[in-house]
Formats: sequence, C-alpha cells, structure tokens
Amino acid sequence: MAACMRMLGSYRQLHKDPRLTNWSNMYRTFNTLSRRTRLTGTHGLGDRTFTTSGTVNKTLLNDRYGPLRVTGLLAGALRWPRVCGVFSGGPGVLPRVHPLLTPCRAYGNQGSASGSGGESSASGGESSGSGGEDSGGDGGAMPYSEPQMTALTPMMVPDVFPNVPLIAVSRNPVFPRFIKIIEVKNAALMELLKRKVRLAQPYVGVFLRRDDNNQSDVVDSLDAIYSTGTFVQIHEMQDLGDKLRMIVMGHRRIRITRQLDVEPEEPVTSLPAVESEADGESLPRAAKRKPKRSRKDPVGNAAEPLEAKISEADLSPVVEAVSSSNILMVEVENINHDQFTVTEEVKALTAEIVKTIRDIIALNPLYRRVQESVLQMMQAGQRVVDNPIYLSDMGAALTGAESSELQDILEETDIPKRLYKALSLLKKEYELSKLQQRLGREVEEKIKLTHRKYLLQEQLKIIKKELGLEKEDKDAIEEKFRERLKDRIVPPHIMTVIDEELNKLGLLDNHSSEFNVTRNYLDWLTNMPWGTNSEENLALDRAKEVLEEDHYGMDDVKKRILEFIAVSQLRGSTQGKILCFYGPPGVGKTSIARSIARALNREYFRFSATGKIIQCLKKTKTENPLVLIDEVDKMGRGYQGDPSSALLELLDPEQNANFLDHYLDVLFICTANVLDTIPEPLRDRMEMINVSGYVAEEKLAIAERYLVPQLRSLTGLTTESGAISPEALSLLIKQYCRESGVRNLQKQVEKVFRKVAFQIVSGTERAVTITPDNLHDYVGKPLFTVDRMYDITPPGVVMGLAWTAMGGTTLFIETLLRRPREPGAKEGDGSLELTGQLGDVMKESAKIASTFARSFLMTQDPQNHFLVNSHIHMHVPEGATPKDGPSAGCTIVTALLSLATNQSVRQNVAMTGEVSLTGKILPVGGIKEKTIAARRAGVSCLILPAENKTDFSELPEYITQDLEVHFVDHYSKVYPIAFPAV
Repeated sequence: MAACMRMLGSYRQLHKDPRLTNWSNMYRTFNTLSRRTRLTGTHGLGDRTFTTSGTVNKTLLNDRYGPLRVTGLLAGALRWPRVCGVFSGGPGVLPRVHPLLTPCRAYGNQGSASGSGGESSASGGESSGSGGEDSGGDGGAMPYSEPQMTALTPMMVPDVFPNVPLIAVSRNPVFPRFIKIIEVKNAALMELLKRKVRLAQPYVGVFLRRDDNNQSDVVDSLDAIYSTGTFVQIHEMQDLGDKLRMIVMGHRRIRITRQLDVEPEEPVTSLPAVESEADGESLPRAAKRKPKRSRKDPVGNAAEPLEAKISEADLSPVVEAVSSSNILMVEVENINHDQFTVTEEVKALTAEIVKTIRDIIALNPLYRRVQESVLQMMQAGQRVVDNPIYLSDMGAALTGAESSELQDILEETDIPKRLYKALSLLKKEYELSKLQQRLGREVEEKIKLTHRKYLLQEQLKIIKKELGLEKEDKDAIEEKFRERLKDRIVPPHIMTVIDEELNKLGLLDNHSSEFNVTRNYLDWLTNMPWGTNSEENLALDRAKEVLEEDHYGMDDVKKRILEFIAVSQLRGSTQGKILCFYGPPGVGKTSIARSIARALNREYFRFSATGKIIQCLKKTKTENPLVLIDEVDKMGRGYQGDPSSALLELLDPEQNANFLDHYLDVLFICTANVLDTIPEPLRDRMEMINVSGYVAEEKLAIAERYLVPQLRSLTGLTTESGAISPEALSLLIKQYCRESGVRNLQKQVEKVFRKVAFQIVSGTERAVTITPDNLHDYVGKPLFTVDRMYDITPPGVVMGLAWTAMGGTTLFIETLLRRPREPGAKEGDGSLELTGQLGDVMKESAKIASTFARSFLMTQDPQNHFLVNSHIHMHVPEGATPKDGPSAGCTIVTALLSLATNQSVRQNVAMTGEVSLTGKILPVGGIKEKTIAARRAGVSCLILPAENKTDFSELPEYITQDLEVHFVDHYSKVYPIAFPAV
C-alpha cells in the first residue's frame, strides 16, 4: 500500500508541472531532463529505480517525480504518456493512470498465474493467493514454473478490458484459472499479438469453435464460434517463425458484444533536432545507440530489454496488412455468475466432485502424471472445497467430454447447476475409466495365461529331455534332414553346404526369423533327388513306336528326338538339351513333349510361370526329368524384372551344369507361337524346331486315329451307339475348322458326341451315325461357305499368300482407278492410296512395287501412261486385321499391271515373294503354311521365289501333289505366267 501511495504522489507531481500542459511543452521538458547524464537500461538511484532507453537527468527525476518507472522516453513525445500510463488532459483535468502502469520492482506472476481466489480476482494476494508479494500463489489446476519475463506479465490484471484480440480454438475451451498452450499460425493475428505485447497489453479473448474439424486460428464470422469465452493473459510467448507458441492463463468469463476493426500502428512523427548542452548531439542520434544491459536486469539471456525493443519498433513504424475477411478484434463484456448460497446441496455436490476426481485419478493411468500435483492442491486446505466456482471448472477440465458439453459448463452462470453438470461429466469419465481398467485387466490376464503356458511347455521339454523321453528340437530337426540324405548320393560340394547350414541352425534361436529361413532352405536341399535318375529308354525302335502312337505327322520333331537317343547310345550317357517348338496354336506342341518324355522313360513336368523350376526336381524326385516351359514367348517384362533373363543361364548347356540345382541331365523343351517376342539371347540358346499347321488330310487322319476314339470314350459312347463318317469329318474340317491346329476340331467333335449322348439318354435315339446330311443339326450352320473371296478374279485383283500365327491364309490385293487424269493436268501427277490397316513394312513394299510397276509397264507398253498419271486406290480386304510383312511385293506389282492393262490374271493362280526396286524376287518364310492355304483354297498354280525351292521340296507329297509350281528369281518371269494371253 505504501508503494502505491508513493506512485500516486509522483503522478500528481508530474501532472502539476506546467511544462506538461501541452504536447510541445512535454517534449521540451523531457529534452531538458536528458541534458546532463546519459543513462541506458535499468538503473538504481537510491531507493528509486528507472528503466529507460534514453537520456535522463538523475537529480531532476529523483527530486521531482519520486520512485517512478519510466519506459521508452525516446519513443516520441506523443507516445510517451500512453506507454508509461499517464494521460494529460490539460489544466484542471485529473490524470488517468493506465491499467498497464507497473511498479518499479521486478515483475512476477503475483498470484494471477495460479491463485485460487474468486473468479473475478486477478491476483493471488492476501485474499486468496498463498504466495509472497513477488511470487505467484500456490493454487492452480496444473503445475506451472514462473517464466523469465518482465513487461510481458504485469502484476495487476485489469478488471475491465473491453477490446481484445480474438483467438479461436478447437475441442477444449480455456477455463478460468487454468493454463493452456496455444499456437497461432495466422500471420495477421501473429502481428497483432506481437504489437499488443510490445504495448504491454498481453490480453486475449479465447473462444471455442462450433466446428471441431476446423483448426484455423481466426474466423470470418462470429457465428463460427460460441459467444462466451475466456479472458486470458499471455504469460510466455515464443516466436517460431511460422507460428507463435504461447502459454496463457484464463482469468474470467467474457461475452462478445460486437466485432471491431484493427487499427494500423501509428507512424512516428518527425522530431526536431534539439542539441544537448553537454555534447551537442541531437535526440534521434542518441536514440540510435545500442542500450547496455544492467546487472539488475531480470532477463537472464542475451536478448535486448523489452523497453529497447519497444522504442526501436516505435521508431520504425510498420503498417500492418490486416485481412478484411477475418475477425481479429472484438469488444467483450464480463460475465458475472449468479449469487448463490452455500446450501447443503452445494456442499454435497462439491464433496462428490472431489471424491470422483480422486477416484478417476486412481483408476485412469492417463492422470497419474498430474496425480501428485492435483492431490497436493486438494490437500492444501479447504480452499478448493470452499470455492465451488473453481471446483466446477476443474471438474470439467479434467474430463474428456465433447466440446459442446464443456462449452455448456463455461456458459452456465448458475453455480449449483454448473456443479451438477460438472459432476455428470466426471461420472461419465469415471465409468469410462472403470471400463478401461477392466479391459486392461482382461488383456493382462490373457497375456499372463499365455506366458504361463509357454513357461510350462518349456519346463516340460526340459524335464522330458532330462529323462531321455524327448530330444531337443534342433537335434530332432538335424536328425530328420540327415535321414533324408541317408540313401542318396549327394555331391561333395552340396554336402558341404548342408553341413554348414546344419551347424548354423544349431546356433540360432528357435524363435528367430533366420532360424525358419535356414530350416526352409535345408528342407529344399534335402528334398532334392540327389543321385536318383530315371532309367532311360535308349532303344530307337521303342521310342519311334511311342511317338507314332501319340502323334500323326511331325516328322521333324520325331527325327530330332530319335537323333538325340542315337547320340546318347554312342556316348553311353545323356546330356540335357534345350529344344523350342514354335508354331500355330493347337498343332500339338505341348502334347508332343509329353510323348517325348514317355518315349525316353523320363518324368514329365510342365510349368508356364517363372520361379517354379526348382519345384520340378522336388516333385519328379529324379535328377533327369523332361521339363516343358510352355508359352515362353508370353513372358512379359515388369517392374520386378525380366523373367526371360533368368532363363538365359538356366537354358545354357555350358552353364546350367554349374548350378547348385544341377540341371545337367534335364531335357528342357519350350513352346512358342511366334519367335519375334522371344529375346535374341534366349533364342540363341535353344534349338528351334518349327511345328507347322495341318492340311485337311492330316486333320482327317488325326481325327480318325486319336480324337474320335478318345472323345467317344470320354462321353460314354460306344462305336455302335455313336459314330461319325469320314465324309462328315471332312465336311466338318472344311466348313467349321479351317485353323492350322486341331484344338477347335476336338471341340466340335466333342460337341457332336455330347448331343448324341443326350439323345440316347433321353430315349429319342438308340444309336446315331453322323453324316454330311445331319451334321448341321449338331454343330449349327457352316462358318465358312466359300473357299475364296473371288471365284473369278477381275482386272486389278490378284490372290496372294500370307503367314499368320494361326497358320497360312490367302490374301487378295485389290486395285481400282480412283480418279482418271484430268484434261490439262501435269504429266506424272498420279498417286497411290493404301488402305486395309497396313504396317510400315507393307506400305514401303507397296511403294517399291508401284515404282517398279511403272518402270516395267514402260518397257512392255511405252504408250501406256496409266500408272504415271492416274490416281489409284489399293486395298487389302479384312481391314480389321492388321497386316504387315515384306512378302506381298510380287502380288502388288501384278495387281497394278492387271489394272493398267485391263487384263485379268490367270485363274487359280496364287503367288508370294518380295520384289526389289529392280524387280528381283526375294525369298520369304512360311512356305509350308502358305502352300497349305493355297491348296485349301483350290489353287492349282503357285508362284514362289527361286530361293525357297529347298523349303518346298521338304513338304510331304500329299501337300504338293497336283500343284503347278513355278520358282522365279525376277519379275520378268512372273509376267508371262500371270498373263499368258498377253
């Protein structure tokens, strides 16, 4: 009290000074005060303390103004009264002391940080706080250490502070007398809070958002927050660059009355340069000096005093950019609780709340950290029980209730009702804590039971081991692996690896992951068929008999297998080979591999996925199986790597013998439809054997020998109950199954027998014989009604031959005059348009053929300029099917010449071969497939490249008979064959 009286006397004396009656005199007065002695920082002058960042006359201030704390003298004469808290209103007007004016001693938290007095009381002094004059009270809801701050936390919290910044929080509101950490990320709000702290106004209004999912610090409408909040004081602030972290303490409940606009910070007016009597320096220049820090400065770090920061900030005004869409400042009013009497009901409620809080702390492990501090607070006297206002807030703050329920308690002004609501939330929290404890106890009991069983099992194992009733797991595992290898001939280097892995297994813990990996590896090693081989059949006659039984034709494949057996006989041992059968689907590539395994008396294993190679040795239990890698051309390259690369070393005869898996005697057979998709390095390691398609005669023989008897037996029919005549089979092959293979033929025959079986079982027929007359009743209408598109080819149309993955086919080239030469048009402006979904290679072939056709026509008929001047359209039918390849050049030249001369080519003629720019006929592939397609289409005359004569001579006689074949090496030999009349 004495200190306060001295402060008021000093203010009155300061106001009586006539030099302070107006702003200009005030400025001159403080320049006079700063002429003799230059002081910086905080200084002790007897029993008086001055805090300043400028120049002060010690004697004048000491005698005239008494113990006054002066801050920011160089911040400008217009700003000084507001900073130090004294406002001058002219003569006759009493001075008004600003609520931020602080005493001269060091700042403390003075009970406002953790006092336990009434709700509206700001300090924890004699009435409610238990701390000393310079220290905070002992009460509070959570332990809090006094921050090392000075002007940030004034001792006196104003009872009325209507204009405060607005901070929106989520989930949990701030209750009075409770401390909370708040982080602010909005740039405009951060600047506003920094300014308020610089002006020693560290007060904020904290309000709860209605939407808990919104984490923003600011709102654009007051409807987004509850109108009732808490008036809080900033005790500590930390600038983290992109956000502000603050420790705030709630003081009282407030209500928003309206929103306010944020005023920009005032710019500092220019000051006249008043020379000092001592050294003649102007006041602004003195202000630029860096202030020294006094030894009595309570701030224990290297930071500048807050007063120096205030003056520097004021000398460099910053115009704040405030977003108009966000609400940063609001006007508030205090909320006073209703008057109440401490009745028996209130006492019972308070006592029950205290009891429930203690029960929750005892049950819930989440509250054990604050258990000691809360119990000390509750045992520090009867203040908590005697203060129902604070007790209700503490009960609500300790619960994890919904934000709307907590806000309801914050808005409640009736203290008995507030106590009842807080007790309800505490009871819910207590029940939740009991449920959590029960669940935790059940889980703990289950874990203990499992652990107890494990310990008993381990003890039982040890007892059995001591009694000799059971061996140790590792010993049993090792004995099992060695028992597998007992009768097998394991190579020495393999046995060394097995011994090392067994020793490693003995050193590992049974429950480690590496133990299981090593055990699995040993399981594979010991399951390999070391030294176990199938007894091979090296008799040529027996092998030939088996191959002929299973397959018709395929002479190339059969010859290669018989050669393999002959070499093995002469060497006395066998060596693994890698064969690759390629050809159209359904020609028997997979089934011939199974027949080869039977002919050689080897175990057969088929797979079409990578990673299963090692499984073949485990499954077949022999070291020399026949392994079929089906569809090797379908392996794709993915993000996990290229599977075909893994086969390179496996299929290399020079390297696979060095594998730990030892594929020396394995006979690998691969199948593919096309060779283009097989990588060249992999293709180089395999012996390629072409399995071409079948002609109608071969299909008929296969159907009669294999398909019909097999499918008749599968459907449960006999030769008497179900039969198909050879004529019906021929018609079925011609009109329904024109593909190169016999898979579709098998499906159609099975379809016929299924319907026959249905008729016999239903009683409509007792025996059925399929003839050409009733074939369509079982397989439907024919799919192919004509053998060729043109029975008689018109001028400009020529039949060519093509090869596809399905086998050979006929391919017609059509040319037509698109537009004749216009009168007066320039000579040689003819064009050629191409359609039919042609590839790049075939387009180039057409251009070369067009150029050569023009040149060749000029030699045959110099007066014919049709190809030079006309616009021609060339089309290849079946435009939905992509077409590419270099084998249609000869056919295109013939079609253009036929159109130019208006002469039809010879009927029943087909040709294939590529033509060069000079007319040379180049060789092509797929001669067998193309010959089969020509024969199937009823072609009697065939024109082939001369270099393909060897390929044609290897064809069976039943394919080449009745065919007139011409082998040519230049187009000049093709022209007289195609146009015999010319």
